[in-house]
Amino acid sequence: MRIREIPYNYTSFSDREIIIRLLGADMWEVLNQLRTQRRTGRSARMLFEVLGDIWVVRRNPFIQDDLLENAKRLDDLMDGMGRRLDHIDARAQGNALVIQLARRTRQAMEEFQAWLVHLKAKRVQAMRVFARHTRRDHVDFSGEARVAHVTDATDWRVEYPLVVLAPSHEDETAPLVKACIDLGLTVIPRGGGTGYTGSAVPLYADTAVVNTEKLDFIEAVEWRTLPARAEPVPTIRVGAGAVTKRVTEAAERDGCVFAVDPTSQNASTIGGNIAMNAGGKKAVMWGTTLDNLLSWRMVTPDADWLEVTRLDHNLGKIHDAPEARFEVRRFHPDGKTPRGEAEIITLTAAEIRKPGLGKDVTNKALGGLPGVQKEGCDGLVTSAVFVLHRQPKHTRTLCLEFFDPELGRAVPAIIETLEYLKAHPIASCAALEHLDQRYVRAVGYSPKSMRGQTPKMVLVADLVGDDEDAVAEAARHVVGLAEARGGEGFIAVSPSVRKRFWADRARTAAIAAHTNAFKVNEDVVIPIARLADYSEGVERLNIEQSLANKLRLVGALTDYLESGGFRQHLPAGFAGEGEQGDAAAAKRAAALDLLAGVTERWTAILGNLDKP
Repeated sequence: MRIREIPYNYTSFSDREIIIRLLGADMWEVLNQLRTQRRTGRSARMLFEVLGDIWVVRRNPFIQDDLLENAKRLDDLMDGMGRRLDHIDARAQGNALVIQLARRTRQAMEEFQAWLVHLKAKRVQAMRVFARHTRRDHVDFSGEARVAHVTDATDWRVEYPLVVLAPSHEDETAPLVKACIDLGLTVIPRGGGTGYTGSAVPLYADTAVVNTEKLDFIEAVEWRTLPARAEPVPTIRVGAGAVTKRVTEAAERDGCVFAVDPTSQNASTIGGNIAMNAGGKKAVMWGTTLDNLLSWRMVTPDADWLEVTRLDHNLGKIHDAPEARFEVRRFHPDGKTPRGEAEIITLTAAEIRKPGLGKDVTNKALGGLPGVQKEGCDGLVTSAVFVLHRQPKHTRTLCLEFFDPELGRAVPAIIETLEYLKAHPIASCAALEHLDQRYVRAVGYSPKSMRGQTPKMVLVADLVGDDEDAVAEAARHVVGLAEARGGEGFIAVSPSVRKRFWADRARTAAIAAHTNAFKVNEDVVIPIARLADYSEGVERLNIEQSLANKLRLVGALTDYLESGGFRQHLPAGFAGEGEQGDAAAAKRAAALDLLAGVTERWTAILGNLDKP
């Protein structure tokens, strides 16, 4: 059969998937039985047109809006579908399978009409409820809003949400979540939509996406005296919808460093940073989001309030202390009345960071600590307070390019650089980013070396300190370490050049172009010493899968030619005996010989990948 016979289907769903969704799996089997009985195909075309009408409306919020606003258009659509089914019934000639299929399609049509009526009533009901807690223009049922919130950076689409809520004050969020619960809606928190794990993708139609982008307040830097700390500490309180880059700039204006620095910082928001426990290039010195949180506030799935405060903050990497303690306080929906006693959660360094590895992205629970690394599944973060760090006086940005095809010879440069700077009395590594060969190619990296080659690996780092000469000398030493490993190093001093050195890191859109919704995206953490092994292992998997796919394709072509099924596609005169038939047979034999040679070659390569 043709891949697609249902018209208006611009989605990734196949005909089979659409029919199973609309009519059921048994009707797919009935359709396959009827396929062999087709004569003119007119009834089949009319059936597919009805299914196409239903499917395109269900998958297009703009058409839904149009039909809900224009009753006559909906009536015309239903009349047209009904007439087609009447024609199918009239042409059935007593065929029980055709009658059964038409009856089930008519049932699907009636369910479709009832769904649209229900959708309109649900919107009216939801608006009436939500309007009690926020402005009406913060409740958006429009096609534009629903399309914009159907996916995140994964580009994976399952269901369009019913409504998008955009509270402008964090006190509105708990009542809105409670309203969603009362309406029977699934709630999905969403910030900038930059996640690559699909946590903001609606899986059910009755879903409310709570967009926190209006909770974008950034308060002035405040110096607080923390328990067990003699000196005041710079902190900043921000809303969950504040863009990470804007918070960084606010801290810099006061001579401070905001350590949360994911690649997506130009679009990601604080709520998402907390939910993902985002890291970034500055994590090498100051740790991930969790390490820098002083407190955060969130709405629970029960629409209560919850506040978490870090006790005895060590103002550095969280695992440098033997343990970390957090106070969790719960409140009633008013946000003020306590609900029970405060709970103290104590996490050891080994629970927070996996020994020999670091951040453990598989440990979503984190000892029951709410919010952090849960991807929005245990509540909706509304605001947070972060500790800031003093901005060192002098910075040098290094770009190290490595060209050796054997990554194992270049990776030790990372370890040597970190060990050297760890032991340095003045200079420190405040930021470090590794770009592998695939990333370098994807972003169109422009090499700084004059070799005329694309690097196999690139390291970008910020060296900082209060003694300019010491920082400059440390930068030169690190360049020397790279050169000893066959690489080249470049040092940027001015802010403009330093910014240019980091520019390629932020080009996440280029990476997105090399992924799609059928790829599982998730963070991985790799010990630096095993980076070469990991890269080689992944490349080995890519080669094995590529060769196996090629062999499957060649096998299918071989089966097709050997079965003789190709003859039905030959022009008249080539399928039988005679001169033209002999020519076709000779070409078939030549094609089989070619495929056999290709199969032998690729099978040999696949079976001998470990041989030199």
